[in-house]
Amino acid sequence: MFVLIILFYLLQVTVFKALAFAFVSPNLMIILVTSIGLMRGRKDGLVTGFFGGLIIDLFFSGFIGMNALFYMTIGYLNGFFSKQFFKDDIKLPMALILGSDFLFNLFVYISFFLLRGRYQFGYYMLNLIIPELIYTLVVSIPLYYILLKINNKLEAVEKKGAVKFGQIKEDI
Repeated sequence: MFVLIILFYLLQVTVFKALAFAFVSPNLMIILVTSIGLMRGRKDGLVTGFFGGLIIDLFFSGFIGMNALFYMTIGYLNGFFSKQFFKDDIKLPMALILGSDFLFNLFVYISFFLLRGRYQFGYYMLNLIIPELIYTLVVSIPLYYILLKINNKLEAVEKKGAVKFGQIKEDI
């Protein structure tokens, strides 16, 4: 999981910064945190969100822990939907990625703009939030399928290890 966090962080700050449209790039960490929370549950979503946000905080934020808190909250909240997760259905993951990205941008607006007396929410919404939502959603479709394949392999390895150590008593 930590390898994925580093990989998505590096892609976000290098490749996708170079591919920015109108100064907007997709939020790959939202895609990762939402997908992990959805596929693996609240705990894994929380941990992924914390470390993903912490890496962003260490390199780009003046406030250590703000992004970690935001991403951690989003990962945890998405973990509540893991019971409704079906591998073949892409509607729920895309809706959660869209909602998570909006929620994240709302957190950012409130904590970094609104509390400093900058009240131009309409401008922020039209010029930053909506373009990022669209770009993130478009990029999330292929990345989600890649994460789904990685998750399937991880689950197979975990299940095989659990059977090997006698934790699961069912037929495979």
